[in-house]
Amino acid sequence: MFGIFSDKKSTIPTASEALPGRSEAIAPPAKHYVNGHPMNPPYPAGMETAMFGLGCFWGAERKFWQQEGVYLTAVGYAAGPTPNPTYQEVCTGMTGHNEVVLVVFDPKIVSYEQLLQVFWESHNPTQGMRQGNDKGTQYRSGIYCYGDQQALAVASQAKYQAALATAGIGTITTEVLPAPTFYYAEEYHQQYLAKNPNGYCGLGGTKVCYPAS
Repeated sequence: MFGIFSDKKSTIPTASEALPGRSEAIAPPAKHYVNGHPMNPPYPAGMETAMFGLGCFWGAERKFWQQEGVYLTAVGYAAGPTPNPTYQEVCTGMTGHNEVVLVVFDPKIVSYEQLLQVFWESHNPTQGMRQGNDKGTQYRSGIYCYGDQQALAVASQAKYQAALATAGIGTITTEVLPAPTFYYAEEYHQQYLAKNPNGYCGLGGTKVCYPAS
């Protein structure tokens, strides 16, 4: 998870520059390692989906599976032009993908804005193509929106930017986009920190709380 910063990894490649990928998708494990829920849809009625990128997806996924009302989490790759990339390909910076967490949640228990609060408070969204010591396009901050989530995400960004400004912290670089295709990461990445409790987690927030209102 320790990216090497270079010009190649600080800009997202165009479709013509990106690696070609493949037609075969990486299959997820049958069940979530932490809660045993099926990893593949269909999910129970009433569930909603969110997608976030906030640095190394090992630690990011743990932030979300710990939330009450989250039914399922999965890590993967999104927002780049290469179809069905592998981890090794993503690490070259030539797929354009971000390391992301897919979150399936029950909105009757946890709201999308509460998940946004977890997102903002769990990383530093002002760092561009990096998160702490992890450097490169796969570690950029991103919110990838389903349905009417985009307006809520944009509003939350404005709220958190105001809080950061008050604290003397810089400008948010988070990309807010309609949800692109989600490609599952390899099985060993799924729920990595549950399988490896002493594993690497590079997340570090700004210590600025998301405004309550």
